[in-house]
Amino acid sequence: MDPILRVTGTALPLDRSDVDTDQIIPAEWLKQVERSGFGRGLFSAWRADPDFVLNRPEHAQATILVAGPNFGTGSSREHAVWALMDHGFRAVVSPRFGDIFRNNCTKVGLVPAQVEAGEGAALLAAVQSDPALEVTVDVDRRVVLAPGAGIEAPFPLDDFTRWRLLEGLDDIGLTLRHLDAIAAYESGRPAWMPALSAPAGGAG
Repeated sequence: MDPILRVTGTALPLDRSDVDTDQIIPAEWLKQVERSGFGRGLFSAWRADPDFVLNRPEHAQATILVAGPNFGTGSSREHAVWALMDHGFRAVVSPRFGDIFRNNCTKVGLVPAQVEAGEGAALLAAVQSDPALEVTVDVDRRVVLAPGAGIEAPFPLDDFTRWRLLEGLDDIGLTLRHLDAIAAYESGRPAWMPALSAPAGGAG
């Protein structure tokens, strides 16, 4: 994944609480095997309503989702995070997240910024009032900023997760940092132990 220092852009105000992963990406969208294309299914049940906020042209370029409390509860499906990212979101702001959803976010580069309830409500109202309001989710400083609305809201982010996001390291990236150690270990393994590939000319 790409390194993330900060996410700056306009925001989409989702004024709903207790949004679970089935509402983010309904189960019928989970049949495909690729990780791309899930953006078409994002909030698909709600998008049938032409007035649903995701259908409004003033929010078409939003890169930050501002939601009510308890966002991403329910099942552990990673597809919810993939759908948000595939649609173009790079950060989500909420007063509270489902634990598994928040963990899934940090593993693929979607920034979950959990702010105090009052600050979250103020940001939601500000974005509803002004769709062009510039919002920044600063991973380095661990703060959500909307200078035009006078909002500066810190959010918790442990040091390891902050480092991963700043360095752009998903689980594969973390593993690849140890390639030399892995190669050294493999070179010293007895020949009789299982291997990932058979010797040249040998049976698979």
